[in-house]
Amino acid sequence: MAVGFEARGHVAIVTIDRPEARNAIDPATGEALVDAWRRFRDSPDFRVAVLTGAGDEAFCAGADLRSVGEFYRSLTPVERLARAETEPGLGGLTRNLQVWKPVLAAVNGYCLAGGFELALACDIRIAAETATFGLPEVGWGIMPGAGGTQRLPRIAPLGAALELIVTGERITAAEAHRLGIVNRVVPRSELLPAALAVAERICRNGPLAVQAAKQAVYRGLHLPLDEALRLEQLLAEPVRQSEDAREGPRAFLDKRAPVFRGR
Repeated sequence: MAVGFEARGHVAIVTIDRPEARNAIDPATGEALVDAWRRFRDSPDFRVAVLTGAGDEAFCAGADLRSVGEFYRSLTPVERLARAETEPGLGGLTRNLQVWKPVLAAVNGYCLAGGFELALACDIRIAAETATFGLPEVGWGIMPGAGGTQRLPRIAPLGAALELIVTGERITAAEAHRLGIVNRVVPRSELLPAALAVAERICRNGPLAVQAAKQAVYRGLHLPLDEALRLEQLLAEPVRQSEDAREGPRAFLDKRAPVFRGR
């Protein structure tokens, strides 16, 4: 299996499992990742996902240039643009696949090219001390095409993002943390436990509230403030009418942990 899918309570652990290829994504792996994200998105049993790579060497080194390159060279420019408009992007999350449940990236080792872009498409990034980040595409005569030019400047300062994009240079986990690209850096042995701890903390909250809040953040980012505030209320109202919204205050008064059911 090129992609592992493990359930731990309400958390789905998705693992890119091609360590012999630095977890590079070939067409079969890409399809398996899309299937994994749809399974996670559509199942009420899952509330948070953690994405990681098998082995210690790499989170993901991007697209498998040989197999993916052969596939894209077989398409015309019109066909490539049409696919970009309709098909999920590299690794599933980078384009055309909406997932409002939170996704964490547990970044071990190399996180390069499309692998970095896939991590940027996640909501929270936790990195091992040994992780390395970079967008080397310009050195290959191409440009980042799985969201790197759009997401990185929305996460890191513009000048720093542009420097990474146009130089193709790599940075350490510590530098990525300094720039705000990763949320925290931990020893390699603590990476998955740290990511799972964050995921499990999120799972203790109302899932409808979490998903609506994530949607409000992303959809409101580039709206004028008055429109974004209206959007916030439109998303908040159905949550207020939910069973979970009644359970939260009830549990508080009863001095017990709430039991949220996502309805």
